[in-house]
Amino acid sequence: MSDGQEILLVAPENLGDDGPVPEAELVRRERSRERTAGVVAYSTDRAVRHVVFAVKGDLYQLDLDSPDRRPELVPTAGPVVDPRIDPSGRRVAYVTGRALHVVELADGNDRRLAADPDPEVAWGLPEHVAAESMQRNRGHWWSPDGTRLLAARVDQTPVQRWWIADPANPGRKPREIAYPAAGTPNAIVTLHAFDLSGGSVEVRWDRVGYEYLTSVGWDSRGPLIGVQARDQRTLQVLAADPESGETRLVHEQSDPAWVELIAGTPARTESGRLVHTEDAGETRRLTVGGEAVTPDGLQVRAVLDVSGEAVLFEANDEPTERHLWLYDETGLRKLSEGAGIHTRSRVPGALLMVSNTESGRWFVVQRDGRPDQTITALNAKPGLTPRITWLRAGELQMRTALLLPSWYQPGDAPLPVLMSPYGGSASQLAVRVTGAWFATAQWYAEAGFAVIIADGRGTPGRGPVWEKAVHLDTMTAPLEDQVTALHSVAEQTGALDLTKVAMRGWSYGGLLSAAAVLRRPDVFHAAIAGAAPSDSRMYDTHWRERFLGHPGENPEVYDRSSLLTYAAGLDRPLLLVHGLADDNVVAAHTLRLSAALLAAGRQHQVLPLSGATHMPTDAATVEGLMLHELRFLNEALGL
Repeated sequence: MSDGQEILLVAPENLGDDGPVPEAELVRRERSRERTAGVVAYSTDRAVRHVVFAVKGDLYQLDLDSPDRRPELVPTAGPVVDPRIDPSGRRVAYVTGRALHVVELADGNDRRLAADPDPEVAWGLPEHVAAESMQRNRGHWWSPDGTRLLAARVDQTPVQRWWIADPANPGRKPREIAYPAAGTPNAIVTLHAFDLSGGSVEVRWDRVGYEYLTSVGWDSRGPLIGVQARDQRTLQVLAADPESGETRLVHEQSDPAWVELIAGTPARTESGRLVHTEDAGETRRLTVGGEAVTPDGLQVRAVLDVSGEAVLFEANDEPTERHLWLYDETGLRKLSEGAGIHTRSRVPGALLMVSNTESGRWFVVQRDGRPDQTITALNAKPGLTPRITWLRAGELQMRTALLLPSWYQPGDAPLPVLMSPYGGSASQLAVRVTGAWFATAQWYAEAGFAVIIADGRGTPGRGPVWEKAVHLDTMTAPLEDQVTALHSVAEQTGALDLTKVAMRGWSYGGLLSAAAVLRRPDVFHAAIAGAAPSDSRMYDTHWRERFLGHPGENPEVYDRSSLLTYAAGLDRPLLLVHGLADDNVVAAHTLRLSAALLAAGRQHQVLPLSGATHMPTDAATVEGLMLHELRFLNEALGL
């Protein structure tokens, strides 16, 4: 790690129906939509002796060497966002009021390092598309010795404005957001190197040709950044000089569809060898110094740590699992065992292994010369134990989970079917872990459904060819795969009533659910679509243009991947659900789809969720919504 270690605490409610939400993905969602209270993230120095974190805008420090280990309040210039302790543990950088500050922990001296009088400009935080779509969840980075900072300057002036109203409270003013929808201008992002005396220099690159700042790091050899072209087909890795701001090209990668951004890359070993990935046929391989060091079939998912010449990374050869691997001078070896998702954090002299399996989660601390120490997970257990049968569907061997009622016995009458996919590029659901989405699926199963969760083309974990099968058409292949999964499970089990099939999903899963009844009413007889991005032109630049290109150049591609195009074909029951405070997939998506359905004379239902953002989190709302959905399914399928 080039600066302080960071770990995000994930509460059980952070696991939504979208699928397993990795730690990095929770941070990259804008903090206005943080889904837990209390301490959600913290930062430590390199030695893990000092910890800082924010609670309700207050900054706290914790000295782990002190006898009482009591957090101490650190005075700051205002409410704190994204505090980061420097690797030496002496000072903390944070953002308040759109300005970047540094506070000394020893004496409380607080300095404003960067600010701008223009209200459209902010320092030290990621812009919308970086936080939502690039996995770059931060906007400032310490040098290894803690004496300098890199900071992003974000100018929102060119970005179009949308307003999110609260219809349940008409006395409140609409909330203005800067939202760069596909085909519209992005924020202007620049990068600057600061010394703590106030001196600074802009880090320069071709920002016309490469307007996306995708990654930033600072190791012993200096800053290393990634920049990407607007069409996302080319990625450059640049080494930067923090004294002059000059950059030089280290690596360039191109792809006819898009260059996938992999967490933890680019990085460098101590000797300066570049750590990156390459897409070779059906495999995403790890490269060190330009040489591929992983075999065909092992899909690299993320680089976790580069120490000396050793690279710790996550990869899988079986899509329902994810394991830890280490590459060093002795070669390549696997560090984790057993079905599940395994990850680690590394600090000098110690490793923390985090394992999530179907039987639960556990944490193991491994220290040099000391026995392993297990940390008990105290998270709440779901009231229902998922009853999962793992299957492979069709010629593509789609990984598929089937959940049946606990009371169902082989030979019983076939059950009505509820497909419950996510199906998109952001997440997998058919993974061998403890996940809230499986408990939710079992709840519907206990109500009398056979619930199917299948990961088709476009989802992660099966390599670049699988992922990029949705290039220029994000709907057709994923929908075909859900049909294949349905028929394959029916053939393998004999437990499904194919005359009563519904689909339920959220976000991209909501789009897929609506598409099921709009495009394949011969197979699907009802659908529930939550927060569905119905109009492809209304989602953000980096995410939507990655798959569909620029809407001005490919209008027919956007039409093909938008639900509005197929509205006139609805003749099955459809329930549309949307949070009115959603600032990711705004409620206008559902309202426009409803308007198109009404104009075509097609009956449907719309359920607005007052005050809810992209995923409802209020317990009473979630419970009421599930009961409402169950009644809808029973009526729609004639149960």
